[in-house]
Amino acid sequence: MAASECRTEPPSTSLPSPRAPNENRDGRVSPLTPKAPAERFRDAMALFASGVTVVTARHAGEDSGMTVSAFFSVTLEPPRVLVSLSEDADTTPLVEASGRFAVNLLAADQEPLSVRFAERLPPREKMQGVAFHRGTDGVVLLDGTLGALECRVENRFPVGDHVLLVGTVEQLHEGRRELPLLYWNRGYGTLERRSAGGSP
Repeated sequence: MAASECRTEPPSTSLPSPRAPNENRDGRVSPLTPKAPAERFRDAMALFASGVTVVTARHAGEDSGMTVSAFFSVTLEPPRVLVSLSEDADTTPLVEASGRFAVNLLAADQEPLSVRFAERLPPREKMQGVAFHRGTDGVVLLDGTLGALECRVENRFPVGDHVLLVGTVEQLHEGRRELPLLYWNRGYGTLERRSAGGSP
């Protein structure tokens, strides 16, 4: 499978083929020192394509959610996943207080949901007009996703202005069998399926 059809805002604008963040116009590779390290690091990481999720949480009758691309599986037995959340996000305190969260895996046609949950909006406003149902413990599970995982927080690791949360998967909800939404080079895209199975 290969990334394709990636676009930036507006959605109809195609992304150019980028040079590596440390590659000059003539193809020579330079060290990461001449430019601000943080900017060069962001440029480099932007070239790593990732799936897009919305992490949701509920505590004391309040719902919230945020777009998260820093998500991956950790172990199979027991099933564990890791998410990276910003400390100042409105969803993070609900996860911390409840000890639970859900990961909603977005399909290629759910870019508007990713954009919505990435915005700095009051939690109630984020949820307005969004189709969802409730999980086992009442957490929001978005409709139409590829699937969702309900998790219990097992470990917490503060790192800078983020917190890494390891969650044990307690409920797994299967969804649509569609292509995933991807984020690459500061734009959204999807995949082109080349084969039904095998290694990439």
